[in-house]
Amino acid sequence: MANVLVVSEFAEGKVKKTTHSAVTFAEAVAKGTGGSFSILVIGAGAKGAAVELAALGAAKVLVADDASVPNYVAERFAPTVVATAKKGFDVVVTAASAFGKDLMPRVAAALGAGYANDISLVKVDDGKLAYKRPMFAGNAYGWCEITTPVQVVSVRQSEFAPAAPTGASAPVEAVPLAPPGAGAERVSFVSFDQVKSERPELTEASVVVSGGRALKERFKEVLDPLADALNAAVGASRAACDAGYAPSDLQVGQTGKVVAPKLYFAIGISGAIQHLAGMKGSKVIVAINKDPEVPIFQVADYGLVEDLFQAVPALVSEIRRVKSL
Repeated sequence: MANVLVVSEFAEGKVKKTTHSAVTFAEAVAKGTGGSFSILVIGAGAKGAAVELAALGAAKVLVADDASVPNYVAERFAPTVVATAKKGFDVVVTAASAFGKDLMPRVAAALGAGYANDISLVKVDDGKLAYKRPMFAGNAYGWCEITTPVQVVSVRQSEFAPAAPTGASAPVEAVPLAPPGAGAERVSFVSFDQVKSERPELTEASVVVSGGRALKERFKEVLDPLADALNAAVGASRAACDAGYAPSDLQVGQTGKVVAPKLYFAIGISGAIQHLAGMKGSKVIVAINKDPEVPIFQVADYGLVEDLFQAVPALVSEIRRVKSL
C-alpha cells in the first residue's frame, strides 16, 4: 500500500493545470496499491485553492497558508514538503514543470529519497512501483525502480491527462509552515518578470500554434493572425528562439516547455527529437512544411506539404470565413 502526497503548484491565486496531471498519477498509484493520496498546497492565499483541490478525489487537502511566503522560493517551500512527507507518505509527487524541477531534488535530498524525474508512465506490479522516463534527450526510454522508503517523483504533464472533479469534497486541514533551513537566509524573492499576454498561457492552452526557424523575421506576421483566429497560445522551436525570431519563453521542447494541447500546429518545424519531446503528447498535431521528408510528418495527424507563407494566410482566411457564418 502506497500513500501519495501531491505537491500542488499554486501561483497568483490559482492552481496550475500541472497539478491535475500529478493527481492523475497519484490516483493510479493509490488504486494500484490500495493506498490513498492527499494534496499539499503552500503559499499566501492557499486557502482559496482548497475548494478546487478538494474536488479532485483526495483523502484530504493540506493547506499551509502563510503570509510570509507570498511567492515561491524553494528554500522556503521544501522544509514544509519534507515535514509533511514524513507523516506517513510513501511517494511525493509534483509535475515536471520549472516549479517541480526546482523543488523536488531538494525534497529528495532532505528525505534521503530516490528521485525519478520527468516520468511518462507508472506501473504497479505486486505492490512495487516502476517508472518509465526519457533518457539521452528523449532518444530512448527506460524503466527504473526506487528502493528508498520514500520515493520522490515528478511527472511529465503531457503524458498524464488532467484529473477531473469527482463530485466529492475532501476534508481540508491546515498545516504549519515549517521553519526554513539556514540556506534560506541567503535567498530572497526579488521579482518575477513574466511576459504578459492576452493569449492563453502556453502550458495551459488547449490550442497551440508553434513556428520554426523557416518563418525567419516574419514569425509574428505569419503566426499571430492564426493564433488570434483560434484563441491559441504561440510557441516556437529552439532553432527559432536561438535565431532570435521568437523570445525564449515561447520555446517548446526538451529544454523548453512541455505542452499537451487538444490541437497543436507545427508550422515550418522540422521535428527534431528535442522539439518532439515537448509536444508529442498533443491530442491532434497539424504540420505544415514544404519539405515532405521532415520528421514532423511522422508524428502528425494531419500534414500539409506547402509553402507556409501561402498556406497559413489561406488557412486564416478560411477560419475567419467559417466563423462569420
